[in-house]
Amino acid sequence: MRKLSLKLGAVVLTAFAAGSVLGPVSSVVAESGSSDTFKQLKLFGDVFERVRSEYVEEVSDQKLIESAINGMLSSLDPHSGYLDTEHYRDMQVQTRGEFGGLGIEVTMENGLVKVVSPIDDTPAYKAGIESGDLITHIDGEPVMGLSLSEAVEKMRGPVDSKIQLRLVRKGKDEPFDVSLARAVIRISPVRARQEGDIAYIRLTTFNEQTSAEMRDKLEELRGKIGDKFLGLVLDLRNNPGGLLDQAVAVADAYIDKGEVVSTRGRRPETIQRFNARPGDILDGKPMVVLINGGSASASEIVAGALQDHRRAIVMGTQSFGKGSVQTIMPISGGGAIRLTTARYYTPSGTSIQAKGITPDIEVHQANVEFQDDAPGRREADLRGRLQNEQLKKPDGQAQQPAAPQPQVQPQAQAQPRAKPKPAEPGPADVNEPPAAADGKDYQLSRALDLLRGIALYEGRAPSSDHG
Repeated sequence: MRKLSLKLGAVVLTAFAAGSVLGPVSSVVAESGSSDTFKQLKLFGDVFERVRSEYVEEVSDQKLIESAINGMLSSLDPHSGYLDTEHYRDMQVQTRGEFGGLGIEVTMENGLVKVVSPIDDTPAYKAGIESGDLITHIDGEPVMGLSLSEAVEKMRGPVDSKIQLRLVRKGKDEPFDVSLARAVIRISPVRARQEGDIAYIRLTTFNEQTSAEMRDKLEELRGKIGDKFLGLVLDLRNNPGGLLDQAVAVADAYIDKGEVVSTRGRRPETIQRFNARPGDILDGKPMVVLINGGSASASEIVAGALQDHRRAIVMGTQSFGKGSVQTIMPISGGGAIRLTTARYYTPSGTSIQAKGITPDIEVHQANVEFQDDAPGRREADLRGRLQNEQLKKPDGQAQQPAAPQPQVQPQAQAQPRAKPKPAEPGPADVNEPPAAADGKDYQLSRALDLLRGIALYEGRAPSSDHG
């Protein structure tokens, strides 16, 4: 058995070397002493051999080793894990913008799978799954006791195959079931439309096409709007993140100079700083960034950079708070490990890990409905009132004051506001968040009003003489 332990120890060290992390392992061995290290490897070998020979059913060596590796990684944090050959290939496809599954970004919380955000136009999105939902059962089997990777594996399967999830949602007294069919998920990372004189761009994820598509969509919208262009609403709500380099590229598009983000690992020499290149594709026009609890990782990098540089007003609710960087390290056999290797910091040096980005203006979603003013007496109703000579008709008769008009009173302590002109419908609007003009997307309505208010304020020349 001792030979088996030493052999397994060599296998473990070889696997680490294939993942290009032999240096850290060697330094740990040097610091703690090789005898302690091999003592622990002997313990692992003893347990491995006991399970291998005495478990009630025969289990392959490969499954035991892979499970041990995954257990080691998943015990570090919710975002580290082992990717076998199939999952590694799926991950590579996902970063290119296409993958199979339900279309939800998930994490683990208190032993349950928590939805970070559903991805637009996917089975999960169409079934009404929301950010913050907790998945307690998958096809009737409890999630408690599974690792995140095991739960994700259960949610994957052949295209068009059925799956049932039991969800717990804040605000609902009882759990409820959602049935949906798996599908090939193809993601268009950028959605865009014209909101009157303002460009609206929604980023759904950060894959290899995000930055280039965003630039193309913005140029197209500016061409449509022309000289009346007032600014941009960049919608990052329910965006679970993605590639770090794409987050840097998106933020860089609007920042003329300075740091975008920095990453800091375990050792001082691993610190990296990403700086903006000269140029602002908006030419200084104002912008509002929308975030919420489903905005995570790369979305928070963009929002934090634009906020710290005072380049944009961040509006919405607190973001998710994932401030760590995962590195994919290929290993022998065709798989890979996903390992948390650094934390990232906004340009001001702030870590948002487990905290999130705090919006400059906090705006919760709310419903908007018309309410008539309560009837009451006004000056115009008083007997013997003075007439307003400016309201006289040409024949000398006084005009009757106009009847009071109903005002828009949104719920959740919102203020009355003008109703924006609806955008022309088009293919890009399919399955989009509702346009602000219909009163359903209150956060977007506030963002549009804010940009128009900024433009109105800047467009008024100061007067030096009031008579």
